[in-house]
Amino acid sequence: MNFEQRANIKFCFKLGKTFTETHNLMKQVYGDNCVARASVYEWYTRFKNGREDINDDAHTGRPKSTINENSIEVVRNFIKHEPKSSVRYMEMELNIPKSTIYRILTEHLGLQKVCARFVPHKFP
Repeated sequence: MNFEQRANIKFCFKLGKTFTETHNLMKQVYGDNCVARASVYEWYTRFKNGREDINDDAHTGRPKSTINENSIEVVRNFIKHEPKSSVRYMEMELNIPKSTIYRILTEHLGLQKVCARFVPHKFP
């Protein structure tokens, strides 16, 4: 939900409109880009409980990607010293998710799996 729509919800709340009236007005203005009815209700509840700020709350969560230069280097060194290691074994030893290890091996290090072993990718 964008800042403008939250500001409009607060404006309608201050005018004494119900959340249903507010949502109907917003559908007329924004059409398909209007926020869901549940979102309008959620913000109405926040304003009713005394909230004045219309900025969205900070979100915590997992990072978008766990792949960074450090993890690439760790996997590169590990595969250099133990080239016959499976992705599952690397996951246990390095404490990096299998999917991340596989992406590092294939996308960042240019390796491909041949006979259950990762080898450099070469074109014929």
